[in-house]
Amino acid sequence: MRYLPHTEAEVRAMLERIGVPSVDALFETIPPEVRLRGQLELPPGLDEPSLMKELEGLASANEAATMPCFLGAGAYAHHVPPVVDQLLLRSEFYTAYTPYQAEVSQGTLQATFEFQTMVADLFGLDVANASLYDGASAAAEAALMARRVTKRPEVVLSAGLHPDWTRTVASYLSGLPDGAEPRIAPLDERGRTDAEALRSIVSERTAAVVVGYPNFLGVVETLAPLAEVAHEAGALLVTATAEPYALGVLAAPGRMGADVAVGEGQPIAGPPSFGGPGVGLMACRQRFVRQMPGRIVGQTIDAEGRRGFVLTLATREQHIRRERATSNICTNQGLVALAFAMHMALLGRRGFTEASRHGLRAATYLRERFSRSERFELPLPGPHYNELLVRRRAGAAEPLLDRVASEHGILAGVPLSRWWPERSQDFLVATTELHDREELDALVDALEAADRALAPA
Repeated sequence: MRYLPHTEAEVRAMLERIGVPSVDALFETIPPEVRLRGQLELPPGLDEPSLMKELEGLASANEAATMPCFLGAGAYAHHVPPVVDQLLLRSEFYTAYTPYQAEVSQGTLQATFEFQTMVADLFGLDVANASLYDGASAAAEAALMARRVTKRPEVVLSAGLHPDWTRTVASYLSGLPDGAEPRIAPLDERGRTDAEALRSIVSERTAAVVVGYPNFLGVVETLAPLAEVAHEAGALLVTATAEPYALGVLAAPGRMGADVAVGEGQPIAGPPSFGGPGVGLMACRQRFVRQMPGRIVGQTIDAEGRRGFVLTLATREQHIRRERATSNICTNQGLVALAFAMHMALLGRRGFTEASRHGLRAATYLRERFSRSERFELPLPGPHYNELLVRRRAGAAEPLLDRVASEHGILAGVPLSRWWPERSQDFLVATTELHDREELDALVDALEAADRALAPA
């Protein structure tokens, strides 16, 4: 049975009201070649044993799950203790939904409050929200937030920001009446945002400067001069962190001049899972809190003096008039945010810092190995955290990485040609606490062996 609640007359009235000739015209921005024509070709239903067998067969085809993996570029594999999954399996956690009736959702609200406290502490800022969809949407929401705070239309993005996050910000801005393409600030020879070039780009129209921390190429940005340039122009500095473990060894962005900090919490909450789900992190200074998107949970005392939790701010379209809403976010990634908070609580400050140092030590060792290689070079001097930009001296990186995967069983890195075809020789290699020295040596040896095999006779 099809569920189509609208009559033909209602559909015609809607189309006439918005001035569109047909329902198909609503989808004109979607390229015709990717639109579904006709019905989905679904296989017939299976009984439970057959379905489990089919799924097990599909899972076993995922060789990446058993291969040493050095993929990063915005999604990182870390150890997440099994206790996190076991706690999430409690029915009050995995069945919990949006706390529309906040007063009867005390457990959900308290967990969210603890999450916010951790995120604010991580970023060194005053207040955090209840999470967003992922790091990319958090960066876009921060850009919109800065526009509201400054009442300015333009956003400047560092060329070192993750290219997918850059496209997400541009997409969010494109739908606004005064939306403009974000301006791009170049990198210097060390792979950091060029502060002097940035000074010539920002203006009285600039709402925010958004930089990666560390940036997409693994380089740790020097935030203080960037904050100075942004603030002199009356703009906000926004940092975007795809690898939150970096903040276990780097200074918190709020202490380095950032006004808003966003990030991706997936590395702490769970595995990369082929790109999702993630959990967007956002924190800001107290004076900007009323322009923060999503929800904020606060702590209070009830009439009998007992501690309680409430939705302090909820400026979403579902809660207030659309023209006053700070965001049209439907819901936050509550379950993933809970996993993030559980893992952070289990680690504690000392455990989190130690896990962060593991990734740094591994990258430092890998950097030393590559520096002695005659077949590869490291074009950026750093400083780096856990990700290195490696350049093959002769030949493209993608066929090299394919050969290392097929012949040596190692996922050695991510080619930059995926985003920039002209950078065919470059690839990113990421390390975490999951990599021991034996695996790091095996990685470099496999890359050099594959490079020799691909070299012309």
